[in-house]
Amino acid sequence: MIGVLQDLVRPIIGSSAMSFLAKLNIDEGNLLWALAGAITAVTAWESYLSIRQRRVLIKEEKVPPELLKHMDKEKFEKSRQYALDKNSFELVHSLFDLIVSTATLVLKWHVVMWTFSEVIVKRIGLPLDQYEINQTYFFILINSIIEITLSTPFKLYSTFVIEERHGFNNQTLGFFVKDEIKKFIVSQIITFPVISGIIYIVKAGGDYFSLYAWGFTTFVILVMMTIYPVYIAPLFDKYTPLPEGELRNEIEALAKKLDYPLTKLFVVEGSKRSAHSNAYLYGFFKNKRIVLFDTLIKGYEPADKEKKEAEEREEEENLTEEEKKKLEEKRNAKKDRGCTTEEIVAVLGHELGHWKYSHTIKNLVIVEVKILLFFILFSKVITSKSLYRAFGFTRSQPAVIGLTVILGNILLPCKLVINFFMSSLSRRFEYQADYFATTLGYSEPLGASLIKLHLDNLSFPVNDKWYSLWHFSHPTLIERLRAIAKLKNKSD
Repeated sequence: MIGVLQDLVRPIIGSSAMSFLAKLNIDEGNLLWALAGAITAVTAWESYLSIRQRRVLIKEEKVPPELLKHMDKEKFEKSRQYALDKNSFELVHSLFDLIVSTATLVLKWHVVMWTFSEVIVKRIGLPLDQYEINQTYFFILINSIIEITLSTPFKLYSTFVIEERHGFNNQTLGFFVKDEIKKFIVSQIITFPVISGIIYIVKAGGDYFSLYAWGFTTFVILVMMTIYPVYIAPLFDKYTPLPEGELRNEIEALAKKLDYPLTKLFVVEGSKRSAHSNAYLYGFFKNKRIVLFDTLIKGYEPADKEKKEAEEREEEENLTEEEKKKLEEKRNAKKDRGCTTEEIVAVLGHELGHWKYSHTIKNLVIVEVKILLFFILFSKVITSKSLYRAFGFTRSQPAVIGLTVILGNILLPCKLVINFFMSSLSRRFEYQADYFATTLGYSEPLGASLIKLHLDNLSFPVNDKWYSLWHFSHPTLIERLRAIAKLKNKSD
C-alpha cells in the first residue's frame, strides 16, 4: 500500500526529490545555515510585500467610486490609520519572529529543550519508556511556555494599544489573562492524548505507520470539528439562542427554502472581547447550526441587558473623565455598527453557498491529502541519522523532532507555495458563494452588507495587488462589489 502511495506522490514532488528523501545524505555543516537563509528569504519577501502595501496606504487619497456614497473622508482616514498601525506591527513582529526562528535553529535550541525535558522526567520519576511519550509531552510543554512568553507582549500591544486606539478592544486586562490561561490549559489537555497517540503509532506501527498515523489524525480532526463548537468554544464565549422575531423567522425561512437542516441558531457575545463581527455555519449531516456574532446584528441587546448596564455603571464610577469619554465614544460607535435583517440574511445566503457547493468538504479533502503526504515524507526522514545530527540530535531520533522541527523547517518553501494556492482557491470559493447569494436575489443587500462590514471593521478599501494575492483568503471588497454588480446586470 505504501509503495502505491509513493508512486502517486512521485509525480507531484519529482523522482529526484524522492531519491533525495530516500537517501538523505545530509551535509550536516551547511543544512542549518541553508534553512536559516531560506527563512530569511521568506521574511524578506513578506516584508517587501508589506512595504508595497504600506506605500498604497500612504499614497492613496481617493475613496473608490464604489464607496463614495458610503464612506466619507473621515472614515477613509480612520481606516488608513488603522491599516498603517497594523502594517507597522506586522513588520516589527515578522522581524522578531525571524530573529527567534534563526537563533533557535542555528543555536540548536531544540536540543537544549529536549535534554531539559529528559531531566524533568527523571526528576519527577516518570519512566523514559520506549515510546518517549513522557519526554515528548514535557518538551511540548516547555516549548509552549516559551512561545507564550515571547508572544504575549505582542498580543498585549495589539489588543490594548492598536485595537484599543481604534475602538475595537472591549477586553479588560483581567479578562485577557483569564482567557489566555484557559486557552493554555485546554490546548495542553487536547495535545497530550493526540501526541501520545501519534508517537505510539510511529514507534509501534511498523512499515505502515504513516498510513495509521494519517488515519488517527483524520479521526482527531473529525472529532474536534464535532466537539469544539459544542463543548470547547462555550468555555470562552457565551452562546445564546437567537430570540424570536423577524431575523430568526427570515433565517429559518431561508434554511427551509434551501433544505438546509438547521437545528440550532445561536448568538455569540463576541462583543466582550472585540467590536469586530462575523457569522459562521457548522455541523455534520442533519445537525447544522448557525452562529451570529452579536456585533453583526444592528441594535442587538442581550437578554440580561439590565444586569450588564448595572455592571457598566458600577465600573464607570472608578473611571477617569478621559476614560468615561472613551467609553461613551465606544457606545455611540456601537449604535451605528451592525447589519439589518435583510443584510444579515444575505450574508447567510453567501455562507450557505459554501455549504451548497461543498467547499468545506473540498477543503477537508485537500487537508487530508496534505497530511497523508506529510506522514509519507516523515517516514523517510525518521530513519536518517545524518539529518537528525544536522539538527543536533546525536544520541536519539525523537519522533516529535522529526515531525515538528525537521520537516517543519525543510518543508517551509513547500508550505508557502501550498498556502498561496489554497488562498487562491479560497478566493474562488468566495466568488462562488457570492454568486449563490445573488441567485437567491440578494445582490443588493449582499453588497450593502459587505460595505457595512468593511466600514465597521475599518478595513482600508485599497490594497496592493501582490500583497492581497499573497495574504488574502478573500477577494478585496472592490473586487467582490464589481463581481456582484456584473452578476446583477446579467440577471436583469
